[in-house]
Amino acid sequence: MSKSPYILAIDQGTSSTRAALIDKNGTIVDIETLAFKQIYPENGWVEHDPEEIMETVLKTIKSVINRNKLSHGDIATCGITNQRETVVAWDKNTGKPFYNAIVWQDRRTQNICEKLVQEKQSELIQEKTGLVIDPYFSATKIQWLLEKISDHENLIVGTIDTWIIWNLSKQESHVTDITNASRTMLFNIKEDKWDDELLAIFKVPKKILPNVLSNKNDFGLIHKDIFGYEIPINGVIGDQQSASIGQLCLEKGMIKATYGTGCFVLINTGNKAIKSKNKLLTTVAYQLDHKKNFAIEGSIFNAGTVIQWLRDELNLFNHVDEIENLISESKDDLTFIPAFTGLGAPYWSSDARGTIYGITRNTSKGDIVKAALKSICFQTKDLIESLKLDLGDNINSMVMRVDGGMSKNNWMMQFLADILDMKIERPINQETTIMGAAFIAGIKAEIFVDLEHIGDLWKSDRIFLPNMDSIVRDKMYLGWQRGIKNLISL
Repeated sequence: MSKSPYILAIDQGTSSTRAALIDKNGTIVDIETLAFKQIYPENGWVEHDPEEIMETVLKTIKSVINRNKLSHGDIATCGITNQRETVVAWDKNTGKPFYNAIVWQDRRTQNICEKLVQEKQSELIQEKTGLVIDPYFSATKIQWLLEKISDHENLIVGTIDTWIIWNLSKQESHVTDITNASRTMLFNIKEDKWDDELLAIFKVPKKILPNVLSNKNDFGLIHKDIFGYEIPINGVIGDQQSASIGQLCLEKGMIKATYGTGCFVLINTGNKAIKSKNKLLTTVAYQLDHKKNFAIEGSIFNAGTVIQWLRDELNLFNHVDEIENLISESKDDLTFIPAFTGLGAPYWSSDARGTIYGITRNTSKGDIVKAALKSICFQTKDLIESLKLDLGDNINSMVMRVDGGMSKNNWMMQFLADILDMKIERPINQETTIMGAAFIAGIKAEIFVDLEHIGDLWKSDRIFLPNMDSIVRDKMYLGWQRGIKNLISL
């Protein structure tokens, strides 16, 4: 007997790939996760093996299909969300990548970016794309790849969503969605098209780029040869925009912060693209049919990676569950700036590297771990302070919804509420990124009516209220700012 149709959702992240089954009530029925290798060829370079990524996509999907004994008709639709800005170049005939995927964290194109700034292209690029010139975005990565690859005859490129869809559709769909396109630095977010002037600046031929579609659309079919039957791909969205939808931040002024590999704060600005004057990013939040919403975003390059480093490289603990005990034993205050791959917003300092200030003979493991968690909160405050300058002080009366692995740490979330002087809400369902893609695909497949009708699916797990004296808060933040200033001036 056939089950009620499920939504298959794929979340291809920076450190792992996940596939989930979601039912008509918006409940995750099953989920599978597979990690993959991080490749660091040189200082500041980060790569992934595109073929390994596809292996993890196929394996995770097969796991949930087999475990739940699914057959034809059991999956109504597929939604995909992905690490943004990461770029793959491949041969459209053989399907073989010409090079490893260059990851969003990668800083190898810093020289290209510096040259563009010297050529006074910053204003033009921000006006058209909402972005600042930085190696973070896809355009300079594509330019670098085109310079390194000699055979351009059959070359096509795409972000990770494009690579996955092209493979799942057996080479039939070379497409992307508007949110991923808006992070390339090649897409005009006002005119909704690949911009000829930008393509000329970065020396990128338009013919190698995918077609851009709205988030709820027909992106192609998962080929019947892969799982035995066709599955339509109906929703595609970049991971941070997906998390914003999963957090149901659908109204103007709502804020979400995701604490994953990096940290990303988005505020919904409605149908208006607001240009940041404080080094934040203007980006497309989502486009469903003809309704397009924008957001202002701040990006922190290293969040979860800091905890991984403390665990795997320094061996300060074996499991994240040990962190709160370690912190309870901390006595000294350190300033830890985890600029492993430079600093993101609002500093955009590619050359900065990680630093710890204030170490003494008495410094303990707990002191270092505590300083690491506080550093993520201080960087979030940097972003909120920039948002206030862009949008006005009334932002302080707002609520921030949080998700991602680090948001499970109660001590960190309380410190975040204290240092921001904001109410922090954590949802019961932490899988907000995967849910965003599922919601969009589910609307297209008519499992859900629209985004407004799924509002009651968001439920709070815990609320953290600020409880710190303003003098203490200001003193702590001043110490953080002093550390940043020292690092950048080195």
